[in-house]
Amino acid sequence: MLALDGHLQHYSWGSATALPQFLGRESDGRAWAEVWFGAHPLAPATAIEGPTAPEGHTAPDGPTVPEGTAVPEGPTAPRGCRLDDVIAADPARMLGADVGRAFAGRLPYLLKVIAPERPLSLQVHPTREHAAESFAAENAAGLALSSPLRTYRDPNHKPEMLIALTRFTALCGFRTPRRAAVILDGLGTDLTDRLHHLLVDNPTAHGMRAAFRTLVSTSMRPSAQAVGEVVEACRARARAGTSPSPRIDRFVSLLAEHHPGDPGVVAALLLNPVSLQAGEAMYVPAGALHAYIHGMGLEVMAASDNVLRAGLTPKKVDADEVLQCVSVTAAPPLRVAPERQTPTSIAYYAPVDDFELAVTELPGTGKPAGSAEPGRSGGSGDDPVRIPGSGPRIVLGLEGEVTLSTDTGTHILAAGRAVFVPAAEGTLRAHGHGRFAQASVP
Repeated sequence: MLALDGHLQHYSWGSATALPQFLGRESDGRAWAEVWFGAHPLAPATAIEGPTAPEGHTAPDGPTVPEGTAVPEGPTAPRGCRLDDVIAADPARMLGADVGRAFAGRLPYLLKVIAPERPLSLQVHPTREHAAESFAAENAAGLALSSPLRTYRDPNHKPEMLIALTRFTALCGFRTPRRAAVILDGLGTDLTDRLHHLLVDNPTAHGMRAAFRTLVSTSMRPSAQAVGEVVEACRARARAGTSPSPRIDRFVSLLAEHHPGDPGVVAALLLNPVSLQAGEAMYVPAGALHAYIHGMGLEVMAASDNVLRAGLTPKKVDADEVLQCVSVTAAPPLRVAPERQTPTSIAYYAPVDDFELAVTELPGTGKPAGSAEPGRSGGSGDDPVRIPGSGPRIVLGLEGEVTLSTDTGTHILAAGRAVFVPAAEGTLRAHGHGRFAQASVP
């Protein structure tokens, strides 16, 4: 096993406290948005070497390792070595033959902890085919990966699954045209009247695409004043108690506080509001328009950083690419119900080959996200428990402390710490009192 330091990402929408608390670190006043545990070349985790980490060791942008924390007794890597380099040096051992062959010698998933305090951008992710074609085109045009003109950072798709660690709110997927028309009806602004007529006259996916295009395309993008009128109309009917969807009106008001005048605020009226309780999960396929709003969660996704933004962000907005990739077919949020694997483990399965995620709870922990059912603890906590799964795995501590073991070594895993388990190490076992997540390949 290789102990990992995750790669922190500081974006303006992040929380100044949630991730520092999770990682056991002092807040520095900045917004801590995400921590990546994976091998994506833009922000790979780093490996920690040796039988015991020295006191106070901190890898770049990674958590401090307490004195005496056990790290792998099996394969080691130079301290601070990038996980993608570790895998590239020995893909057969790290990934296994099947995964290495299927994913061209790369770890196919990325595990994140995400902590939005403010809304993220309104965004969509491309299919694998579209990403590969567009990435090649930008390469041929000579655009550097760091270029602000660039949209595609890699040739991969980015389906993702989010498992809430706290209550988590979001927008995801389009409503039916008829339902969206009901929500727009009666707001009484020029913009909402135009959108309403579009959907009433053509209550199909074509009508919804026309309504969305009206909001985000460069040629038809409404003014900040028009957006402000819609926001005030939503607030007025919320105060009057006449809204057909009080929750979406609250979301519109919140989005407008952070992004005044942005047409993405109005686009929220076309979308499904989502609230996840701790332990509940949502799958976001390619083409699904979505925006995460507030909370803390685990994200597991295909190893990609391809994000096409339609609004609600100071970053690059590429409406043409969004309109090429977005699916406007009405669909409810795709909630994923966990399946019990063993008395101590549940698994969240997505309809993709890149990733799956399991949560294991050993006795003695509380009952937050993804925890085992009461009475299903499956042991005393002192007896090693076999953890389902195989292949390359990333294990992230969520609560308490457990001892992980394979045939080649052991590792003490605490909350906020992570390890990479190479495919060659085979069966993983755990004992102790804690809860952890395991990302793996189906």
